[in-house]
Amino acid sequence: MKGNQAAVMMLEAWLDDATLQAIGAENMFAETAFLVPDHTGAADFELRWFTPAVEVAMCGHATLASGHVVLAKDPMRGRVTFATRQAGILEVVRDGERYVLSLPAMETAPAPFDEALPLLGSAVAHEVWRGGEYNIFFYDSAADVLSLTPDFKALASYGDVQFIATAAGTGHASGADVVSRVFVPGAGIDEDASTGSAHAALTAFWAKRLGRAAFSAHQASARGADFACRLEGDRVLLGGACVTVVEGLFRLP
Repeated sequence: MKGNQAAVMMLEAWLDDATLQAIGAENMFAETAFLVPDHTGAADFELRWFTPAVEVAMCGHATLASGHVVLAKDPMRGRVTFATRQAGILEVVRDGERYVLSLPAMETAPAPFDEALPLLGSAVAHEVWRGGEYNIFFYDSAADVLSLTPDFKALASYGDVQFIATAAGTGHASGADVVSRVFVPGAGIDEDASTGSAHAALTAFWAKRLGRAAFSAHQASARGADFACRLEGDRVLLGGACVTVVEGLFRLP
């Protein structure tokens, strides 16, 4: 039981937003992904994601799970594309027993966020990089990242944004090049177990710092999650595995 849980629901047509949100709250996973066949020709499916509290602009792990659901039903199929409302066209490709997810690279730049620093914990972040909903806090060591005890209520006041704590993985038991933790209390997720969208920002950030396009990453949540990260132009490729644990019907009243 590693990585992040996601529910994937395949629909014939869109339900109203209130019902989609209610299902997300009922499932109580970090994300519920909803798929509807795309009849425009832009992609294979339309895709939307809901936390228990809000609809989000992009979610990596639930996109990977959606790709797994589609591709597992057709062993001869190699890829699937998803049209999203805010993140463009996303693609999941079969890679042996694993999958590779293609996301837009999320660029960040140095920017002050002094008021948020003490809300993450006593360890001191020496750099802060920001872009859109992504806030990257760079620490001296993986131990600093692991020591953080965020004030989730205070962080939630900033809304649906990600607070991403990261450091080089030197000395960490995972053996990964990079270690991170991700907090999104404004979306109803105090600490996320595995966050593909955060790694769309972390991959662009660390590729420059490490001086290479590919590296390994570990998200040090309670469940733990491992990523193979690669920067290719303006896209980030994230490799990972998925397992179907439960299948069934969701009966609406």
